[in-house]
Amino acid sequence: MHWIDWCIALVPVTFIICMAFYSRKYIRGVVDFLAAGRVAGRYVISVGDLEAGLSIISLVALSEQEYQCGMALGLWGKLTIPLGIFMSLTGYCLYRFRQTKCLSIGQFLEIRYNRPFRIIAAFIRTAAEMMTNAIGPAVAARFFIYILDLPLSVNLVGFDISMTAIIMVIGLTLAMLIIWPGGRVSLLITDVLQGLMSYPIFVIFTVMVLSEISWSADIAPIMLDRAPGESFLNPMDISSLREFNLFSLVVTIMGSILNRAAWIGNDTSGAGRTAHEQKMAGVLGAWRNGFSALMVSLLALFVVTVMLSGKFTSESSQIRTHLIAKAAEETIPSNEIRQEINKNVALVIPEKHTIGVDKPYSRKENPDTGYLDAVKHSLPDTPEGNTQFQKFRTVYYQMMMPMVLRQKLPVGIMGMFVLLGVMLLLSTDNSRIFNASATIIQDVIMPFRSKPFEPAAHLKWLRIMSILVCLFFLFFSLLFTQMDYIRMYTSIMCALWLGAAGPIMIGGLYTRFGTTTGAFCALVFGSGTSLSGLILQRTWSSSVYPWLTDTGYVKHVSRAFELVNSVCAPYVEWEMDAVKFPINSFEIYFIAMVLGVGGYIVGSLLTCREPFNLDRLLHRGHYNLGESIDQKTPWTFRSLWGKLIGIDDEYSKWDKVIAWSVFGFSIVFQFFISFVVVVIWNWFSPWPAEWWSWYFYIMVVVVGCVVGVVSTVWFMIGGVIDMKRLFKDLAARVNDPLDDGWVEGHVSLADKAKFEKEEANSEQTETK
Repeated sequence: MHWIDWCIALVPVTFIICMAFYSRKYIRGVVDFLAAGRVAGRYVISVGDLEAGLSIISLVALSEQEYQCGMALGLWGKLTIPLGIFMSLTGYCLYRFRQTKCLSIGQFLEIRYNRPFRIIAAFIRTAAEMMTNAIGPAVAARFFIYILDLPLSVNLVGFDISMTAIIMVIGLTLAMLIIWPGGRVSLLITDVLQGLMSYPIFVIFTVMVLSEISWSADIAPIMLDRAPGESFLNPMDISSLREFNLFSLVVTIMGSILNRAAWIGNDTSGAGRTAHEQKMAGVLGAWRNGFSALMVSLLALFVVTVMLSGKFTSESSQIRTHLIAKAAEETIPSNEIRQEINKNVALVIPEKHTIGVDKPYSRKENPDTGYLDAVKHSLPDTPEGNTQFQKFRTVYYQMMMPMVLRQKLPVGIMGMFVLLGVMLLLSTDNSRIFNASATIIQDVIMPFRSKPFEPAAHLKWLRIMSILVCLFFLFFSLLFTQMDYIRMYTSIMCALWLGAAGPIMIGGLYTRFGTTTGAFCALVFGSGTSLSGLILQRTWSSSVYPWLTDTGYVKHVSRAFELVNSVCAPYVEWEMDAVKFPINSFEIYFIAMVLGVGGYIVGSLLTCREPFNLDRLLHRGHYNLGESIDQKTPWTFRSLWGKLIGIDDEYSKWDKVIAWSVFGFSIVFQFFISFVVVVIWNWFSPWPAEWWSWYFYIMVVVVGCVVGVVSTVWFMIGGVIDMKRLFKDLAARVNDPLDDGWVEGHVSLADKAKFEKEEANSEQTETK
């Protein structure tokens, strides 16, 4: 990388670290450390959430996914738009959780079930979250190694040290330097600064890609040149896609409904200066992505075009050769086998593909097939060889994107993209470390204490726990080998909790028959299924498949898979394979959710002796203790549309403009015009493939550019103004003589006194 690129990448990062230490002056106590004193405005929260939510691992994951299935599935993804808005407007799960007045999920689980269940469930939830997020530093480290062409190891004082470990230590140390001084205050300030710096990079990278490749001449032809049933652009012709298909979308929708309340508390939901500001930050989420969404999509399309288009045959061949050599060095320990791989790969002749003349590309026959076959045939046909090939193939597809960028990005833009990668690494790692450490302290450790921590001790233990979580991320990433697509990995890891969380939370909030036994059954069958699937995936090629072969059971298992295929094909196809477990992570997740729901219902019905008192849990009826009750306004023609988009008396005129713009863009344009109308049209008169090319060009590029320009200017101005107010309000809090707040739930003293009064009144009511 050129010295100009290094300057572009390192100077802003140094400024961000300095701002994190500067934020320490605003920390007065635990409320500030955990919730930024609740003085954040809508644009600070929105821009910060954009940067914290976008990560290197998400860039790699999307590139992986679109390289395998293209953009066609994106049309059907629009089904989630009205579902998400409906759940938000009705307050599904979240409103009832608020009625419980619980300060965390852990407290709710203890009240609804019992303390042992709270501890076990909190442990599983935290473990699943941490193991899901822990691979982020490893993927990011590998990303920098490949894009900067760094060696895989360096010799220090006579010892070979892994470059992955070195970069992870540097990244996690920088993340801790941001967390340590000010907690949530530091995260908010640095995330917003990084977000404001990222917007220009999104714009520059978008312009670079659109000037490098043409949609009509490069992108569309290669995306349309696919075998029947595997189209990358035609949503009506995707029945033969395997990993990322319609079934995966069904599982995603099902999971979003069932697990609506599964991750309550893992965000900036307590940092807004008012509940209305917090709500408006969520409303602005529809606009904040802008150029970031366009850049991510174009990044994936850029990789697909360079690696599959005949125009770039020589460059793609060079990229594959270098990628295979580096991936083999990382995943295959034998030097002799690596030399054999390089020799066989050199014999692969890249063929210049002519669209319309040569056979269309497919999942099994594409430019990567010859190279991967050369690697597979170089490895021994043993369980160990199959496992090594699975690891190699995972790294090969993940690191294709940084290898393409290293080949194609010019000086200056390379530095900007590396800067973007460093900022995404910092914003993601520090947010996930902070959330995990806060959850462990609040939901795992605090229940064992007879009284809350003193403020100073609370801050000390939050910082210590952040270091411990950081160390867990480091060692887990070094010792745990990922063997599947990133989205598949995150699905199966989250399913360790999400396989059971849906019925536990929904049953606890909405049913009277749910019992502790039913909740434990959901954990056993839901989380247990996910754990079993994870173990089978990781041991299939090395232990399970060889055992099936040796015992002769492989024929019987194959017949069982064929029976499933006869019913569920083409969306579910379980083919016996010596390398990879036939059931993918989405399918395991689906089975876990179904068994978790079934276990909860059956276990609860068998052990329910009397209905649970939901009125007491939700503080309804005579348990209301004199609190004001939400007045329901009648549904009239005049109030219909305002109620549909959540407008209330707190909305200013500008707030109403924002709300209506979100409704118009998300529901009217994105859902009804670009989805419902298009699907109905194709139902009666299917579009030719070329029309789908122009459809996605308009939806991705044209609309993306328009929204990107508006949102970039809008959020950069709003973010700067909100940042000034944030510093002003934080300074005002430092000089405020009032106490810090109740450290266990990080609420105000007035709220604490009110809560204690309600509890005392509730006990008196029960006694009477």
